[in-house]
Amino acid sequence: MSAAPTRALLVQPQAPGQRDPALPEEFAELARSAGAEVVALVEARLERPSASHYLGSGKVEELKDACEAAGIDLVLVNAALSPVQERNLGDALGRRVVDRVGLILDIFALRAASAEGKLQVELAQLKHQATRLVGRGKSLDSQRGGAIGLRGPGETALETDRRLIRARIDALQKRLSRIEVQQAQMRRARVRNAVPRVALVGYTNAGKSTLFNALTGGAVYAADQLFATLDPTVRRVEGLACGPLLLSDTVGFVRDLPHELVAAFRSTLAEAREADLLLHVVDAADPEREARIAAVETVLAEIGAGGLPQWRVYNKIDRIEGLVPRVELREGDAAQVWLSARDGRGLDLLREALGRRFARALLEGTVLLGHGDGRLRARLHALGAVLAEHHDEAGWTLRIRMERTVAERLAAMPEGQPLHPLLLVAQGAPP
Repeated sequence: MSAAPTRALLVQPQAPGQRDPALPEEFAELARSAGAEVVALVEARLERPSASHYLGSGKVEELKDACEAAGIDLVLVNAALSPVQERNLGDALGRRVVDRVGLILDIFALRAASAEGKLQVELAQLKHQATRLVGRGKSLDSQRGGAIGLRGPGETALETDRRLIRARIDALQKRLSRIEVQQAQMRRARVRNAVPRVALVGYTNAGKSTLFNALTGGAVYAADQLFATLDPTVRRVEGLACGPLLLSDTVGFVRDLPHELVAAFRSTLAEAREADLLLHVVDAADPEREARIAAVETVLAEIGAGGLPQWRVYNKIDRIEGLVPRVELREGDAAQVWLSARDGRGLDLLREALGRRFARALLEGTVLLGHGDGRLRARLHALGAVLAEHHDEAGWTLRIRMERTVAERLAAMPEGQPLHPLLLVAQGAPP
C-alpha cells in the first residue's frame, strides 16, 4: 500500500500591482512534480519581506489557520528564503517549510538518473543544507540523543553536522572534478573529429527530449512534466547533407533557476556552452512563451553561452489550429523553425536546414602532400580530419574533411600551402 501524498499549501508572494497569474500555476506544477498534493494556494501581497519570517505577522496567522483547517503537512513558498526565515516560519506554522530553491533541488534529486547527476544533485543539496544549520544546535542535539560514534569529545551536534557536510562536499567536488576532466577530454575528441555539435536548450517541458528522440531515434525519457530528464545525453544524427552531427539534450531551464544548480550542473550545461549551434526549443502553444524565452536567455548568458549561434525551434504546433510547419530565414540562415516533434510534422524541414547550415561549414576533398609536408600531415591527423590516406614515392594523398575555418587558418601558415588548391576548388575557382 503506497503512502498518501504530502498535502501541501503553496504561498505565492506578489509585489503590489505586479500580479502574474503564471507564477502560481508554474509553482503548483513544480510541487506536483515533487509528488505533493496541492491542497491550497495563498497569495501574499508583499511590499518588503520581513527579516524574521519573510511574511508579515497577519499573513503568518492566516497561513496557520489555513494549515489547521486543511490538514496541511508541508508549506511551500515560491521565494528564496533565508535560513532564519525558513526556520522561524516553520516554527510559527508548526509545519515543515520549504522554499523554491529547496523544492527544485528535491525534484532534481528525484529525477537524476546517472551517477554523475546524482553526485551533482547531492552536492547542490549539501551546499543548500549547510546554510540551514545556523542556530539548530539544540534541536539537533535532542534529535540525535547523543549520536554515539558520530562526534568527538566535547563536539556539539551542530559542529558535527558542519564537519561531516564539509567533508562530504570536498569528496563530491573531487569526484566531480575527475568526471569533468574525462568529459572535457571526450568533448575535445569530438572537436578533433570535426563533427558539428548542436545542443537543445529551452524551458523545461518545452519538448526538448521528444525532439531529441525524433531526430536521433533515441529513447530519452520524455513526459509532460517539469524536469522530466536531467542528465545530458549525446547522440549522432545521421542522414544529413553535411554528414553526421552530434546532438545533445540538456537540462530544462526555469525562471529563477537556483544558482546552486547552475554551478552544480556545469558539465551538463557545458554541452550547451561548447556547441556550434543552439536549438532553443519553445512551446509554441504556451501563453507565457515570451517570458520563458527570456528566462532561458538569462541562464544562457549566466553560463557563457549567450553569444552562440542560435535558432528558435517552436515546438507543439499540433496544439495550435491552422499552424503549419515552416522555416523562417534570416540572411540565408534559418532563424526560426515551426514543427511538432510529437507527430513529426516539420522534422524534415529542420533536418534539411541543419544539413545546409553545416554543409557550408565543412570542407571535404583530396590533398596531395610531398615528403617535406610531414608537419602539415601530422596536424591534419591530430585534428582527426583524415578520412583516408595513400602513400607512394611522390608523397601522401589524403582524403580530408574538416571545418572550413580551421582549413583557412592552417592554409595561412607557411606549412599550409598544400591546402590552397582545395580551398579554391571549394569556392568554385579552377584548381
